[in-house]
Amino acid sequence: MKIIKTKIEGVFLIENFNATDMRGEFVKTFHKKNFEDLNLDMDIRESYFSISHKNVIRGMHFQTPPYDHNKMVYVVKGEILDVVLDLRKNSKTYKEYITVTLSEKNKTSIYIPKGMAHGFVSLIDNTITVYNVTTEYNANSDSGIHMNSFGFQWNVDRPTISLRDNGFASFDNFEQINPF
Repeated sequence: MKIIKTKIEGVFLIENFNATDMRGEFVKTFHKKNFEDLNLDMDIRESYFSISHKNVIRGMHFQTPPYDHNKMVYVVKGEILDVVLDLRKNSKTYKEYITVTLSEKNKTSIYIPKGMAHGFVSLIDNTITVYNVTTEYNANSDSGIHMNSFGFQWNVDRPTISLRDNGFASFDNFEQINPF
């Protein structure tokens, strides 16, 4: 397992250990000591997954304090273009975003700290994306930013987007009440 810094402070890519033999494949997606060595909190409170068709866009999601959480995301089947936007007002990379391809082939995870909006576009039908988070879901803290309001070009002709995600406020409107 190799952990790599990104241009956004606190966001890390994780090249997961994997082994292949005549039986198939084995992938280790989490090793607590590696996270502890970097002072990364990953005390998992909930774990869930989504199955997405090609061109589905999910995001840009986050939970507000006090239920904000650290998140680790990876793909067990298919491929996504993952997007992380820094919402932390005091961060050097405030308003900046990164993208990374996560897939069953590259076996890479992304660690996303509190204060980030997260989303992705599914690049392949039936992509299975796993999310591990450090707080339990709280409906009153569940929030998001409209996916087309922070400068990222999704490059999807006809995306499938939920009514909820399509109804999120723009980043400019969110900035006025930003709790991070």
